[in-house]
Amino acid sequence: MSLAMFFQLFGGLGLFIYGMKQMSEGLQKTAGKKLKQLLGMLTNNRLVGLLVGTGVTAVIQSSSATTVMVVGFVNAGLMTLTQSIGVIMGANIGTTVTAQLIAFKLSQYSLHAVAIGAALYLFSRSDRVKQLGQVILGFGILFLGLTIMKDTMKPLRDSALFVDVMQKFGESPLLGLILGAVMTVMIQSSSASIGILMSLLSVGVINYWIAVPILLGDNIGTTITALLSSIGANRTAKRAAFAHFTFNFLGAFIIVILFYVIPNFAELIHNTVLKISHFFGQDPTAERLLANTHTFFNLVNTLFWLPFVGIMVSLVKRVIPGDEITIKRGLNFLDERMLETPIIAIDQLKPEVLRMYQIAEEMVKESTRAFLDNDPELIKTVNAKEEIVNELEEELVTFITKIHRNSLSAEDVKIVDMYYAMIDDIESIADDAVDIAELARYKRENKVVFSSEARVTLENNFELIYQLLAETNKIIETRDLTLSKKILAGEEQMDQHQLEHRNGHLARLGQGICDPNAGIVYLEVLDSLEHISDQMADITHSIIEVKKRNK
Repeated sequence: MSLAMFFQLFGGLGLFIYGMKQMSEGLQKTAGKKLKQLLGMLTNNRLVGLLVGTGVTAVIQSSSATTVMVVGFVNAGLMTLTQSIGVIMGANIGTTVTAQLIAFKLSQYSLHAVAIGAALYLFSRSDRVKQLGQVILGFGILFLGLTIMKDTMKPLRDSALFVDVMQKFGESPLLGLILGAVMTVMIQSSSASIGILMSLLSVGVINYWIAVPILLGDNIGTTITALLSSIGANRTAKRAAFAHFTFNFLGAFIIVILFYVIPNFAELIHNTVLKISHFFGQDPTAERLLANTHTFFNLVNTLFWLPFVGIMVSLVKRVIPGDEITIKRGLNFLDERMLETPIIAIDQLKPEVLRMYQIAEEMVKESTRAFLDNDPELIKTVNAKEEIVNELEEELVTFITKIHRNSLSAEDVKIVDMYYAMIDDIESIADDAVDIAELARYKRENKVVFSSEARVTLENNFELIYQLLAETNKIIETRDLTLSKKILAGEEQMDQHQLEHRNGHLARLGQGICDPNAGIVYLEVLDSLEHISDQMADITHSIIEVKKRNK
């Protein structure tokens, strides 16, 4: 291969990948939020998960985007491991739409699409039209890159060395499987590797029987993206990514074994796919036949493994042992149907608000432990829980605004207002916990060291905050005003501690005992703790106000 041919091939590949990326991004901008909401509403019904995974991937034209999204949802607790496997199986089917798209003879319209797409993207004032332009532009660039790759590969038909190497892969399906996997890992796109494969097939450099094992290898290679995205995620997310790899690997490996075990197995696949194509009224070209094989394989593989999702879950749990970590998202105790009876809706607000508070309470404890122990996993946990608290705040506020106040008594209106104020206070506590977690991250990364005196004062203040958190939890649950004195006294004590420790810290700085960098972190932690105590005092005042008015 000459240097010019090399740059033409990889230039075409670059255009293909860039076009695919633009098309995928445009589609995600257009429908991404709704698709994420759809994924978030999934039940444990694996068939529903399969259909959703297929549909989402077909729309956004990227199985990698779908699986990375799924791993992210699992990591955040929005989706269980069992749900994720169904969606991932569906993504494998949805991604075959790309190969079907490539098999259409649309290259002659690539520049038309580029011209129209660029015009819409550059000159339109409407975001929706711009997104449509990005999709059309990506579509055109994709086929332009495909055309360049095909034209570049035509001379390879006359290369005895290249044809001989390809023939070796044809004689050894296992080598073809490895080649496809490696190629996809290298370029991080199964669609791009399939595009190369179909270009080679269309110009006659390889035949169908050589292409099939490489195609199966592409299916394995595409799982690497999800595996990489699970690095640093929780154990359940790692399991979801590994389940994706296991599902694709076992399906492809079993087919390759059958190549060796069953005589003329490749011919059997060819004839089967050909008959199915004819059944649907197609007289397939070589590219279409390979695209149909891709769809057929992923469909059969999915339908075969779908009843055994439970077994796959058990398998990945054995490979990645430990307790499954998921946090239930969304509202647990409220239902829109309760709005028809506002008084019941108000009663159900308490357990939901209490649950939100308890998550924020856990965040404070975890962030302070992360600060003392330099624990990066606890920092990740706190950040993940912040998203849950923010979602709960949004959903609770939305629910409260839908309560018909006209049908409530004055006392009940005050209770609703109390919960509204509490939700804001709780969200602020969660924000302070995140601030402490970020200080813990800074302390760890910059190797900040405190004096023994500073560490002891921080530990004492953490203990005081833990006590106030427990008392506030009780007063939300019971509305027992005898607890209010402890909480309000504790808040005043925290104010006093902040002042005393600030002065003590300045004295230590003057004596050269404390590192100035540590001092900044120390004071910021105290500020966050003092603000947390203020929020707990505000919650207490809200309860006192309601109790007084209802006397």
